[in-house]
Amino acid sequence: MLSLVVLAAAVSAPSAIIPLPLQPVVPAAQRTCDAKTASGLGYSVLKPAEGPKAGPTDYVLINYVGYLAADGQVFDQAMSTPMTIDGVIPGFGEGLKMVPRGGIYRLCIPAAMGYGAEASGPIPANSDLVFQVELLDSRTVAEVEAMRKAAADGGAEGGPGGPAEAAAPAAAAPAP
Repeated sequence: MLSLVVLAAAVSAPSAIIPLPLQPVVPAAQRTCDAKTASGLGYSVLKPAEGPKAGPTDYVLINYVGYLAADGQVFDQAMSTPMTIDGVIPGFGEGLKMVPRGGIYRLCIPAAMGYGAEASGPIPANSDLVFQVELLDSRTVAEVEAMRKAAADGGAEGGPGGPAEAAAPAAAAPAP
């Protein structure tokens, strides 16, 4: 009986509850980049790959985590997220075009290439950002439109349950 009381007290203790959504902090060593582009975008190749790179208007399917360079606070993360390269902040778009399919890069985005002087949700104004990005797939606008048309027409390639359906995003997700 005593152990039941102790267990009940442990379960209801406020310190046992993890606040949701879980927003971990990334260590300082993972908030820096090894190289810079001419524009000032920092990057590190974490997993090299030989696949094709996405173009400036392509749809991409990515895994990513975004966090503040100053303190490592994670502000966003998602798996298998579809988006268009031209629909994201400039530094993120530039970085996505550098990553070959199958590669994982860390992108260090200066505030001027991110949200600048404007705050955006949990991101304070004038914040340098860091993203770890894995490019799973990319498709041109024409390829996505052809897949959508085939799906609407009930065609086998890209039709309901077909292999191309999983690769073609129905709509772009909110941009980082």
